[in-house]
Amino acid sequence: MPGPTVGPADDTSTAAVTTPATGRAGTGWVTIAVLGGLTALGPLTTDLYLPGLPAIADDLAAEPAAVQLTLTFSMFGVAVGQLLFGPLSDRFGRRPPLLVGLVAYTLSSVVCALAPNLSVLIAARFVQGAAGSAGLVIARAISRDRFQGVALLRFLASIALISGLAPILAPIVGAQLLRFTSWRGTFGALTALGLLLTLVAFGALRETLPAEARDGGGVGATLRTMGRLLRDLPFLGLALTSSLAFGALFGYISGSSTVLQHAYQVSPQTYSLLFGLNSVAIVVMTQLNGRVLAPRFTPRALMLGSLAVAVAAGVALVLLTAVWDLGLVGFCAPLFVMMGSLGVLLPNTAAQALGLVEPQVAGTASALLGTGNFLVGAVVAPLSSLGGRPSAALLALVVLVCGVLATVAYLALCRPARPAVAVAGG
Repeated sequence: MPGPTVGPADDTSTAAVTTPATGRAGTGWVTIAVLGGLTALGPLTTDLYLPGLPAIADDLAAEPAAVQLTLTFSMFGVAVGQLLFGPLSDRFGRRPPLLVGLVAYTLSSVVCALAPNLSVLIAARFVQGAAGSAGLVIARAISRDRFQGVALLRFLASIALISGLAPILAPIVGAQLLRFTSWRGTFGALTALGLLLTLVAFGALRETLPAEARDGGGVGATLRTMGRLLRDLPFLGLALTSSLAFGALFGYISGSSTVLQHAYQVSPQTYSLLFGLNSVAIVVMTQLNGRVLAPRFTPRALMLGSLAVAVAAGVALVLLTAVWDLGLVGFCAPLFVMMGSLGVLLPNTAAQALGLVEPQVAGTASALLGTGNFLVGAVVAPLSSLGGRPSAALLALVVLVCGVLATVAYLALCRPARPAVAVAGG
């Protein structure tokens, strides 16, 4: 079996990113809607219950930092689950592992809704994250099955247009649900969503990886492929850049609820609106990136530009919270700019990294990308509440450090004009 063909991360891979490619027949808005829904499952799982974090702490008699472990373990679950479902989708096709994951997600959501204590909720969130990761990792693999180059980036942008509504609507819907039900009702809503996606995926999603193109090498071959990918500096550099950028994103996601509601005394409804506004920044910039920026600028220019903006926004956030306290405006304005920069940075890292591998190992490559993203996110998530108190300045520092480290990783490992490296399969 031919293994992943890996090229340089930038100007050599620019050919991969700027050369249009057509997808396989049958791609349409139904497929985009289904894949968008699958990728939206992750942010919905994360964001829908965020306005209820203080209520969970009160109901289960737990500290806010302990309740944030429900988010941390969910992200650990997503990281571990992608390492399972990605390679399985390369070996058995995309549909069977996806459907198994969706069924498990629905059942674990029921357990979350009925959890009698924090320990059970944390464990159920881990399983929920692991099962839900099937949609995330396999949706990316299906995209790579169908497209490459600019077509891949545009298809990912189309999916993001749908999935991007999730972080905008989820906290708003979650806050409104809290007006009529408890935090357990938010997990009831996730149960219904899991069941709906299971039925829709079963009926509408076709298999995109033919049997003859599947990786039949087993666990050993999968591990060897992972090792070769991780030893390739361009792929590793893009994976690290993506993971550290996700660290900044999840540092904001995990800390913003307690910081805004406790430190700035905003209501759950106001918090949901502010959270949604930042999500709009990501969605808008993702669309501009796929449809306007990518055809006009090299991948390296887009990466360097978005990294520079992210670091500048991080510096401003630290200054406006730790040095000059400008209140809510000083906290929210730099975060809005930061989220917009991630709307360019994250899809470019994913498209370039997936463009470096062949479709039959796209699930494995996607798993490595996603696992790194959520492992870093899981580590970063509780940092803004160290010491037991929510801190805007600490959250700002976490976001800045992640942005700086992402920039260092990209500059050190993703250098232009490197010769292509062919990685043989196991």
